[in-house]
Amino acid sequence: MLDQRRGAATTGLLASADDLLRLPTDLPEPEDDGAAGHLLGMALPVVRLRATDCSVVDLAGLPFGRSVLFIYPMTGQPGRPLPPGWDGVPGARGCTSELCGVRDELERLRRAGVSAVFGLSTQDRTYQAEAASRLALSYPLLADPTRTVGLALRLPTFSIGAATFYRRLTLIVHDGVIEHVFYPVFPPDTHVAEVIAWLERRRRALRI
Repeated sequence: MLDQRRGAATTGLLASADDLLRLPTDLPEPEDDGAAGHLLGMALPVVRLRATDCSVVDLAGLPFGRSVLFIYPMTGQPGRPLPPGWDGVPGARGCTSELCGVRDELERLRRAGVSAVFGLSTQDRTYQAEAASRLALSYPLLADPTRTVGLALRLPTFSIGAATFYRRLTLIVHDGVIEHVFYPVFPPDTHVAEVIAWLERRRRALRI
């Protein structure tokens, strides 16, 4: 039964909530193709996005200090199949586990000096609101269905059929400028620990 659930994305079986949290052991690991190499040092664009907490967030007006943007392809929904071949796309699977990991470590992120935390994907706010509620996320998700941010920053993407998704990456933003880029991100379920470790090292270095 477990093997059948692991193949849900390619066989059309419907995934359960537990399936979305569990990562198959044979996921292909993404390689650094250089598609995010230009992002370091870029200023965030003036783009206003709707958030799942009903606010509108202007990326160019994030709080002073450090913010973290966890950019991800798409959270799955229980009872609905993932796009065909999803598990075969390096780095696509694992959005639910990544967002839950951020939720569970939110206080540590704040202690490490982060002023604001966001998730961002191409799904619309209604889709994201369902995920935020179901997963009890304590930070907002930003909806970018027209890929305005992606076009402005030239974010790496991949397509399945007619749908285009962001590749998974994380931006640390300091006073509106991209200070660090995590790309590719793998494995997604423990990625937040990598972010926290970088933030803590950065804080120690600045004290020297």
